[in-house]
Amino acid sequence: MLKRVGRAARRRVAAAAVAGALLAAAVAATAGPVQAAGPNIIVNGGFEDGLTSWFVNNGNSTDGATLSATTDAYAGSSAVLVTGRKTTGSGPMQDLSGKVQAGKTYAITARVKYENPNSPATKQFFATMHYGGSTYTNVGTVTVARGQWGLVQGTFTIPASQSVATARLFIETPWTSNPASDPNTHLMDFKVDDVSVSEFVPSTTIEALGKNPGEGNPLISHKFGADGNAFVHNGRVYIYMTNDTQEYKPGPTGVSSTNTYASINTITVISSDDLVNWVDHGEIPVAGPNGVARYANNSWAPAMESKVVGGKEKFFLYFANNGGGSGVIVGDSPVGPWHDERGNLLITSATPGASNGINWLFDPGVFIDDDGQGYLVFGGGGDDGSRSAENTNHPKSTRVIRLGDDMISTKGSAEVIDAPLVFEAGHLFKREGKYYYSYSSNFGFGGPVDPNGPPTGAIAYLMADSPMGPWTPETYKGIIFKNPGTYFGAGGNNHQSVFKLGDQYYFTYHAQTLNSRITGGATQGFRSPHLAKLDFNADGTIKEVKGDYKGVEQVRNLNPYRVIEAETIAWQQGIATKKIDGASEEFGAQAPNLVVHDIDNGDWTSLAKVDFGTAGATGVTAKVRPLVAGGKIQVRLDGRTSPVVATIPVDAPLGEWTKLTAVLDGVTGVHDVYFTYAGPEGADLFEIDSWSFATTSQEVKLTVTAAPRCIGSSVYVAVTAVNDGDAPATIELNTPFGKKTVADVAPGKQAYQSFNTRTAQIDAGKVTVTGTATIDGKQVTTSYDTNYTAAGCR
Repeated sequence: MLKRVGRAARRRVAAAAVAGALLAAAVAATAGPVQAAGPNIIVNGGFEDGLTSWFVNNGNSTDGATLSATTDAYAGSSAVLVTGRKTTGSGPMQDLSGKVQAGKTYAITARVKYENPNSPATKQFFATMHYGGSTYTNVGTVTVARGQWGLVQGTFTIPASQSVATARLFIETPWTSNPASDPNTHLMDFKVDDVSVSEFVPSTTIEALGKNPGEGNPLISHKFGADGNAFVHNGRVYIYMTNDTQEYKPGPTGVSSTNTYASINTITVISSDDLVNWVDHGEIPVAGPNGVARYANNSWAPAMESKVVGGKEKFFLYFANNGGGSGVIVGDSPVGPWHDERGNLLITSATPGASNGINWLFDPGVFIDDDGQGYLVFGGGGDDGSRSAENTNHPKSTRVIRLGDDMISTKGSAEVIDAPLVFEAGHLFKREGKYYYSYSSNFGFGGPVDPNGPPTGAIAYLMADSPMGPWTPETYKGIIFKNPGTYFGAGGNNHQSVFKLGDQYYFTYHAQTLNSRITGGATQGFRSPHLAKLDFNADGTIKEVKGDYKGVEQVRNLNPYRVIEAETIAWQQGIATKKIDGASEEFGAQAPNLVVHDIDNGDWTSLAKVDFGTAGATGVTAKVRPLVAGGKIQVRLDGRTSPVVATIPVDAPLGEWTKLTAVLDGVTGVHDVYFTYAGPEGADLFEIDSWSFATTSQEVKLTVTAAPRCIGSSVYVAVTAVNDGDAPATIELNTPFGKKTVADVAPGKQAYQSFNTRTAQIDAGKVTVTGTATIDGKQVTTSYDTNYTAAGCR
């Protein structure tokens, strides 16, 4: 009788566990839980040492069975066979006392198989923890087909108050009060192999397909990024974002807790020159004890501009220190290195004109006019608790102020922006002599919302003749973009920027699309960057933007005959990126060097619209660091399941960066290129730093020189490329200070450009010159790298 009461109590606990999230994702024998590999707490989990450390569960006096070694193993040479079971709980057990701790989360996996032809076609198995007495908890499960190995898996948290003095783990079948009445159903023999228990370490690697091939939005799918602010420099657009990934902490079920923004103190940067292939430049350590601006706690809602100050071009990154103020750090390039030139926050409550009606001194938006004068818009909130129509529709909570010539100080007093229903996300830009102030409207402060103003949670805008306005309700023109929830189901806050690339204007916004795809529809506040075209009416007003997954068209094909950072990605699944020591091969010593990592069997990345020309590619090279033996990179065209056109065996020494090459059979034309990764299951295969493609031995012959010279107090870099071939060539001169393309350069003639560095002193550097010509009926492209020396002008 006592035995039956104890077993009933045990089953009540087990039922509660099964009903919860611990086992919700563990019913099918598929991939294991999302976690970083930890040491296996189980001893001899593969039974390669026979039955060492294993015994039959003896939690009840009636439990009993026989354990014996068997060569019918899932992996390796041995497994355990369980026969003669007396109870459903009579299975192999191991003592974990002193190895597991209360309050911690663990992941469990085990392989099981049964073969009795008289047993049911499928059977459920459990991994169960026994903490002593009648405290049993099912921690992993699988329903497996007869004759096949199934994967028991799950994650579980040991309650903080739970005694673990006698913690034990065993494998069993579902409890029934009288199993002997039908032993073929309840007491069949079974085999167990590869048992593992390890502490659960959440991984932020996103395994879900967050961006379908062909889609432009979200811009990236291996990490999050919010409040995107675009900055164009030398034909490349950089987008600076609040690093929502810092708050992303997926639990045992793969779902993260809600994004509170509290720990975010870095800024994520991506860039592209074609708007589809995006390079991940990693995170800028802005605030906190390890940040550039150690006086700040957070870095949200960045804004970027550059200006020549003291004869040198500097890059100014503004950020919100939560709602309490805004700061600025200074870079030597769009991707750093970064330093603090101010020592404290730029915008505080002591800034003239910054008080009165502002709840939040955040969301800085920077703009430099044609005359070099800089401006900063900032502020937000404004709810005074009155629930009045006036406060709701005219909180007057944002400001505009002039910046000093150094861009890290202000001058004069901030002036009020009286934008209807204003809330946050101020942004300022100019087009054809008109100034535009865009912002996010509030969600209502309790008072009636004026129907003549913007709807709640939308991006609205004003137009004026000066950066300082006056910005009044009369200058309100309408909305640019409704709340993201209108288009994607999941709403939330709204944030934007506007930039021009070529002759086209574009609009950045964020939405919880990646978050939704990870969870199957639920969102926890993790936002992703999106892009749309921005068009204007004849009178200068803005045509409304609608959110979608399509995004924008690729504005130029990708040239493969150069170094391409592996973290340049159009679409991907399963990978992550990380920073390593050294300089970026493509972007130089100033840029951080990122690599693709956490690559597992079946993961993949891709490049969109790669132009191999008419001559074609004859080889592909990857700079890789092998982590296990047996990995390989497969190259496919136009689809991730298309035929393999080249395979790179990753067979170099483990742990060493190596360049490996495979032959291509003259791939020509424009293709999407997919790199698919294969190798042993359950292991990180390798890391990848860069790609490059080779073309035929034919080349466009150029003689390239680059040298600095002084014009006044500014250094110019003069680049000359002479066409030494027999056919006209299109020559592209590419420098850190700009680029120029000269078409149809005749044989013996030259392409020339003197590039203004906008500074009085430069370090030694490199220019890249690319020549494209038709040779023997085939288009050939050849690149040349040429160094120039350091120089200074007075």
